[in-house]
Amino acid sequence: MNKFILVLTLLVFPSYYSFAQQGADTLHYRKVYYFAGTGLALPIGKSKDVLSPQLFAGSMGLDISLNNPKYYLYPALYTFNFDYTQRIHDSDYSHIIDDGTASIYMLSLAGGLRRQMSRLNTYAYAGPSFGLVKEPRAQEIGEVIKIHNEIFFAVGAKVGVGADYKFKSFFLGGEVGYMRHFTKIQRRPFHALTILFGLKSDITRLKEKVLDIIDKD
Repeated sequence: MNKFILVLTLLVFPSYYSFAQQGADTLHYRKVYYFAGTGLALPIGKSKDVLSPQLFAGSMGLDISLNNPKYYLYPALYTFNFDYTQRIHDSDYSHIIDDGTASIYMLSLAGGLRRQMSRLNTYAYAGPSFGLVKEPRAQEIGEVIKIHNEIFFAVGAKVGVGADYKFKSFFLGGEVGYMRHFTKIQRRPFHALTILFGLKSDITRLKEKVLDIIDKD
């Protein structure tokens, strides 16, 4: 799987780099967009021993154009919920959870390339990510089973490709991505395929108002 992702990245980004040298992007010049997406996060590889997908995964991010609008920054927060099966006994707890829920919250700090074709845009991005993993644990106290959430810090990476189409006042788009943690879950590497659809809206005026307030202070 790692070799596949590496090959995909090496193939995608040179192609987008060549696209980025052609034409003019008039839709993203000096713009900041807000993207909100929903969809699925599908565990792959050994992650499936522990995690199963739930509806829905979510994302919130900013599309920030650089001086050359073919290049952009893409900070985004991803929230994933999974059905969870504990595989390794935790000595601090008396029970193993068979049917629980785990959550992952990751902030990705990606950069990317895009190509404008009239109102249709295609793009690719990659960058590091970090955040929190919440795993459930079960402890028996008398006749009561109490559920406690263990929270772990995670470091990883996120890559993706997508497309969006501009309507009168918003973009409608979707993307397919891959997230990888260098931090393991239940001694298994975390890999997930993300499929997200959503809306992108122009918040450039809001950014300008915030900057005006800062300048006045």
